[in-house]
Amino acid sequence: MLNIPDHLGAPAPFPVLAAVAQSTSSIRLGTYVMNAAFYSPALLARDAAGVHALSDGRLDLGLGAGYVREEFEAAEIPFPSAGARVAHLEHVAEHLCRHHPDIRLLIAGSGDKVLTVAARHADIVGLTGTDRIDLVRTAAGERFADLVLDLAITAMPSDNSGMPDLSMTRQYAPGLSDERLLALPGVLSGTPRDVADRLRQLRAEDGISSFSIQSKDDAFFAKVIAELR
Repeated sequence: MLNIPDHLGAPAPFPVLAAVAQSTSSIRLGTYVMNAAFYSPALLARDAAGVHALSDGRLDLGLGAGYVREEFEAAEIPFPSAGARVAHLEHVAEHLCRHHPDIRLLIAGSGDKVLTVAARHADIVGLTGTDRIDLVRTAAGERFADLVLDLAITAMPSDNSGMPDLSMTRQYAPGLSDERLLALPGVLSGTPRDVADRLRQLRAEDGISSFSIQSKDDAFFAKVIAELR
């Protein structure tokens, strides 16, 4: 699975995915995640449907509510309240589910309201931890059994030290000590075998069946995949 982020200053997701679609045949393609507040439902659905068609049905469309005020300012778009952003996210999700049910939808977030929207409408729920899984289960009801739970991995080792770089994780949890950061589900440490065992544990105990990693961690995670096979 190849996911492209949606940030100003980085390449636009859909042109990149369209290009990748033309040179691949089986890998799934996705966005992780598009800021729903930047788009009208109809226009986003049109562009997503185009990439979905070009890739022979391989698109997983990832959405979020948007939370970085500076990106709204740079785009010269008003920064709505949190409630308004979540409401628009649900409006976009409903439009996509109604008009393009063949496109798998991922909705990611950490707040209760965003995860409730994800539980109601998404095929894949993007999590930053495991503490909200019960909320997702309750909000999803009978459809929970069909949901894919994806965990964002924010840190893992890059060398033989077994210690991850916590700089990215610290941005999201600046008040936590290194010890507490290392205990977060999205932070992996140890050898490739240790990490593989931890992923198996997350699957067995929490039902996590998908993991999203940063491209900078590809080399180490390749060793983890070898341990999982």
